[in-house]
Amino acid sequence: MKAYCLDKISKVALATLKDGDKTVESLNDADSILVRSSKMHDMALPENILAVARAGAGVNNIPLQDYAEKGVVVFNTPGANANAVKELVIASLLLASRDIIGGNLWVKENAGDENIAKSAEKAKSQFAGNEVFHKSIAVLGLGAIGVLVANACVDLGMQVIGYDPYLSIHNAMLLNKRVTYVSSLEEAVKDVDFLTVHIPLTDSTKDLIGEELINKMKDGATILNLSRDGIIDEAALEKALEEGKIKKYVTDFANPNVVKMPNTMCFPHLGASTEEAEDNCALMAISELKDYLENGNISNSVNYPAADAGKKGQGVRICINHRNIPGMINNFTTIISRDGGNIASLVNKSRNEYAYTIIDADKEVDMKELLDVPGVLRVRVIA
Repeated sequence: MKAYCLDKISKVALATLKDGDKTVESLNDADSILVRSSKMHDMALPENILAVARAGAGVNNIPLQDYAEKGVVVFNTPGANANAVKELVIASLLLASRDIIGGNLWVKENAGDENIAKSAEKAKSQFAGNEVFHKSIAVLGLGAIGVLVANACVDLGMQVIGYDPYLSIHNAMLLNKRVTYVSSLEEAVKDVDFLTVHIPLTDSTKDLIGEELINKMKDGATILNLSRDGIIDEAALEKALEEGKIKKYVTDFANPNVVKMPNTMCFPHLGASTEEAEDNCALMAISELKDYLENGNISNSVNYPAADAGKKGQGVRICINHRNIPGMINNFTTIISRDGGNIASLVNKSRNEYAYTIIDADKEVDMKELLDVPGVLRVRVIA
């Protein structure tokens, strides 16, 4: 593996590189890219780049379909930073309920008061808040982070409502049985004291929490958004904050509009900003790249299907990125057998318009002939 680091990557993770694996200083010398937050949409990608691994879950900084068309597999690291985000959500929940920040600022502003202890007793009533115990919270999105948040809120003694139309069997098994699962967004947000969002930003989720949905919420509710900027309709949010419909808004995404809104706490994208999360994400990203480059296996890709042929053995492994169209497997096997090759195993997986095939054969084949098959995007042979 010759990885180019587009952002600062965990030293702990990079220290695990050995046996010829290394980072390089030029994209032209690399076969893969490690990235965190750098925007890649306008970046010229050399043909030698085979894969990109995002050390984190969100991938809106990467042009997924453009890279799929180039046969470049994009990985992310779901769950690697989940605990870090969960902890910040719980901290945000408590900060929104109790005016801890206001109380702390008051102490700092009155640091010169020789009788501050007595003054504090008189002033503390203005910073009184509420407990989260027995309050209700809706968790929108029950992926790796949402499940951890929902379970933690149950442990805090809250009434937890969960909503996710794409809830996986795996995550459903991890979800505390005391979480009430509902089948509609409207039912989830109705009458709750808190709403926390844990969904990706897509065309269908942009401005998902808008005026209509906010109006269905309980007066004086609090919204937490440590998922993605753009999921909350900011015009509707600002109006709701000004009118008191929404008591507080806590977000991890600073932008010129949100930072000026009343009753808002805004953090500088701290969700995954822990040493542990950065190490975990980078270690997972490196592991994904190594398995792909050395064995051709794909796990946690966001633009190609998962495919696992195990560790490469004797002979050659032919890895083909192609469009998901009929007749492709027949074309591949015909070319290999015509060249005198014997196929030991074959794995073919598809995901929407793209597919990926791993073929173990006993000898080299004509790569140009495979590349000439209509619909083939990239061919790689691991000898």
